Amino acid sequence: MLPISGGQLLDARSSSGSRVRRASCYLRSIGNLWGRNVTLFSRTSGGRLMDATRGADQVALAVDAFSKGKPVMVFDSSFRECETDLLWPAQYASPGVIRKLRQDCGGLLFLAIGEEIGGMFDLPWLQDIHIHPALTTLHPVLDLLKTNDLQYDTRSAFTLSINHRDTYTGITDRDRALTTRRFGELCDELMRSNISPKKAREALGNEFRTPGHIPVCREAPGGLTARQGHTELAVSIARLAGLRPCTIGAEMLQPDGDGALPVEEARIYAMRHSIPMLTGDDLLKAHGLGN
Repeated sequence: MLPISGGQLLDARSSSGSRVRRASCYLRSIGNLWGRNVTLFSRTSGGRLMDATRGADQVALAVDAFSKGKPVMVFDSSFRECETDLLWPAQYASPGVIRKLRQDCGGLLFLAIGEEIGGMFDLPWLQDIHIHPALTTLHPVLDLLKTNDLQYDTRSAFTLSINHRDTYTGITDRDRALTTRRFGELCDELMRSNISPKKAREALGNEFRTPGHIPVCREAPGGLTARQGHTELAVSIARLAGLRPCTIGAEMLQPDGDGALPVEEARIYAMRHSIPMLTGDDLLKAHGLGN
C-alpha cells in the first residue's frame, strides 16, 4: 500500500474506480511537488490517448491504464540495460496478452514480483541456490558457472520458474496465461487473508510446480532504493496503480533480435498503440526518489 494525499491509502482491495481516484490524488500531489499540473487524460477529439508529456503527466496516464488492466511500457535507463519492457498486471494476463508479449517484444517473458510476495512464499534467488556449498560440492560445475561478471548489475533477480499444475507443457499462450493469471490472483487472495507463511507456501505448491515456463524475478530488498532493475520498475508501477506487485512483461528487441529496441522506436510503438511509456527516472520520482 502507498500513502497518498489526505492520509488515505492506495490499496489493492479498493474498487477499480476508487483506486483510480486515489491514484489521481496521489499523482496530483506529486505534480504539485514538481511544480506542474497533472493531466490524467490527454485525448484527441476521437478519444484516442495522445502521446503524453514526460514526468508527472505520463506517470498519471500509466497509473490509470495499469489500474484498468491495460499495458504500460518502461525504459530503464541509458546507464543500465538500455531496454524497454512491455508490461501488464499479472492478474489480467490472457492468451491474447501473452501472444502480444511474445510477438511484439521478442525477448524473455518474465513475471516480476514484489519482495513481500517473494518473502511470503520464501522464493530463493537462483544465484544463491547455485553457490550453496552443499550443491557446489555435489555438482562442481555450479561453481564454474557462478554469476560474477554481470555487466549491468551485481546480482540477478531470477528466482524459480513455474507452471500451473493444470497446464500441459506450459509453453502455449493459454498455458502461460493460466500460470501468470492464477499466480497473480493467488497472491492477492493470500495477502487479503493474512495467511501464515507455511499455509501460503502450501497453497502455492497446491497450484504450481517448478521448473516451468514462466521465470519469476524477485524484487531486491529495499526495492528501488537498492536496485533500479526492470524487476523493481515493473512492480513499482503496480504499486502506484494500487495493485499487488505482480507484473508480467517482456523485453522489446529489434526485429532482427540483435539488440534492444532503440528507445526512439519504442516510443513510436507506444504512440502507435496508445500505450503510456515511462522511464526509470519517472518511476523513481513518482516514489519520491532520485533527483
